[in-house]
Amino acid sequence: MAPRKSLFLPLLILIALLGGVVSCSKEQVLTKEEANWLHANDSIKIALFPYYPPYQFINDHGDVEGILIEYLEHIEDKLGYTFDKVPYTSWTALMEDVKDQKIEVVLEMQKTKGRMKYLRFTEELFRSPFVLIGRDDIPEGTTLEDLKDKKIIVPDEFSIEDHIRRNYPYLDVTTFPDDLSCLRQIQEGNYDLFIGPKAVVHYLTKANNLDKTKVISQMDHSYAPGIAVNKGNPLLNAIISKASKSISYQEKQEIVDNWLYKIVKPFYKKNIFWVILSVAISSLLISILLINFYLKFKIKQKTKELQHAKEVAEESNHLKTAFINNISHEVRTPMNGIIGFSQFLSDPQLTTAEKEKCIKVISDCSKQLMNIIDDILELSRLETKQVKIMKEETNLSHILMSLFSVFNHKAHQKNIQLLLENKLRNDEDKILIDKAKLIKTLNDLLDNAIKFTEEGTITIFSKVEKEQLIISIQDTGIGVEPGDQEIIFQNFSQVEKEVSKRFGGLGLGLSIAQKNVQLMKGTISFSSKVGEGSIFTITLPHTPLLPGVKQFHAENTHIIDAKPDRHIILIAEDGDINFLLLKTLLTKMKHCNFLIHRAKNGKEAVDICRENDNIHLVLMDIKMPVMDGYDATKMIKRIRPDLPIIAQTAYSTVEDIQRAMEAGCDDFVSKPIDHKILKPIIRKYF
Repeated sequence: MAPRKSLFLPLLILIALLGGVVSCSKEQVLTKEEANWLHANDSIKIALFPYYPPYQFINDHGDVEGILIEYLEHIEDKLGYTFDKVPYTSWTALMEDVKDQKIEVVLEMQKTKGRMKYLRFTEELFRSPFVLIGRDDIPEGTTLEDLKDKKIIVPDEFSIEDHIRRNYPYLDVTTFPDDLSCLRQIQEGNYDLFIGPKAVVHYLTKANNLDKTKVISQMDHSYAPGIAVNKGNPLLNAIISKASKSISYQEKQEIVDNWLYKIVKPFYKKNIFWVILSVAISSLLISILLINFYLKFKIKQKTKELQHAKEVAEESNHLKTAFINNISHEVRTPMNGIIGFSQFLSDPQLTTAEKEKCIKVISDCSKQLMNIIDDILELSRLETKQVKIMKEETNLSHILMSLFSVFNHKAHQKNIQLLLENKLRNDEDKILIDKAKLIKTLNDLLDNAIKFTEEGTITIFSKVEKEQLIISIQDTGIGVEPGDQEIIFQNFSQVEKEVSKRFGGLGLGLSIAQKNVQLMKGTISFSSKVGEGSIFTITLPHTPLLPGVKQFHAENTHIIDAKPDRHIILIAEDGDINFLLLKTLLTKMKHCNFLIHRAKNGKEAVDICRENDNIHLVLMDIKMPVMDGYDATKMIKRIRPDLPIIAQTAYSTVEDIQRAMEAGCDDFVSKPIDHKILKPIIRKYF
């Protein structure tokens, strides 16, 4: 409380200088001539600048109030007259109107030599010393004489600006509209120092939480304003002067005490505090009761949910255990073929035909093993939302014919007839879609149809209807039991487990197919009768290819007839087997002459590229010790921006490919590396 009182003590003492006790009546304050003149002029304008709290400011309701506003009301009461109060938001605009004689009186203004040419001033209303305000990096006690290299701000056209420019011409002074604007500039660190009245500065810093400012020092110069009246109107000057002097010391003290009490009265002593406290306590009690009822309800609800979740989890764990056991069997089957026939190849008595048969079996088993791994990884990516849609130009008829050719051979082996009924028009054939996911989905559905059909036919239907692509696969297989139809698309469902026991496989095909179709904004449905067969239908948005849209795949595969000059390729690969495979693939490429170098980690790859500017291409593994492929690619691209770098890694999600490209890779090939994919990519650069 003491600091706040100290703000008003100078005001209280100095206001007493304004005069003694005189009569309050209009007749005793003014002469007859003055009273008549005042009566004849009923719209005398008095300017307010309500940005100097607590002297004059705009309250929360938008009204102007303050110590000087109440002082003005006493003057009006003494005169029996109400002034036309004109509030200003700009001091510059106020000063211009005063000079243009649009305003007769200014409630609060500091006397200066320049202003005295056109204004007369009453005795000072209050006195407040000017202080220097800065941030913590300026030591306390610093004076204006020490500030030749500092940037100082003051309010525009305030008396302090004239004082500083006249007495300290060497200082760098900038102006802002008002004291609060200046203080905010100091708070933000844009300027070094601000000069303003101590009482006003103290109020504004506390009210606006300007906690990064502090008082550096106090000046000898003070802010001591009075009421300013147009110099060309001697009667009005006399009226204002007499009215001001007629306010008694007791009245002035009551004004100050009233405002001091408003400011320093503890909140807990105000009626509003107890109203708020009562409402808060009542609300709290009601809230506790409501929360208590709600929690009881939620506990019962959660108990039921947890019980259900427990049952589901137990069933899921049981099915996952069976699924893992099935994985073991499914993985061991192709591995048995790979290991067994690999051992046969070492037999020197094998004929060439027998060796070729062994190699074919090993290749088929490897593909089967890769399909198993791909299904597990794809399901994992789908479950963890790591899969994104990659649309590209797709020829639907080509896809359907390609699938028909592949599966027709499998169907023929089981004496099943495979039919294709393609009702797509030429203008419906080319669309934008995720080609890989579409092929994968149709693959899974056709694979299931052949697996579960012992005799009869499998038919592929395709058409466009109401801007929807509809592809159906109908079989005459075993069908699905009615009780199993609701869970057939679920991961690790019981029906999948039982089917896997009878027909083999992991039983993930339908689950993966459904998730891929949903990613493509489509639906998958089916109908089935036991012993008669099933029909699975996928419905996808049909997005025709717009004219002028080109394929994403560029025409980069061309064969060089003559053997070119030798090209040097750096293979960054820590795995010996992977390196040997890549080296063998590259050295066996027709019409190519490659010299192969190896780096066993990313750092070695960077060093080799730095020391050898004759390397033509880098095959970069991503996961390596010491330094991974991403960092190595970034460093190599800084050294040789034009050097082609092809990422080769087992990480093959959309995010992995994007990250490799962002690191600087020019192409991407996933492991296990298919020579049919790698060779065209290599030829793009030679």
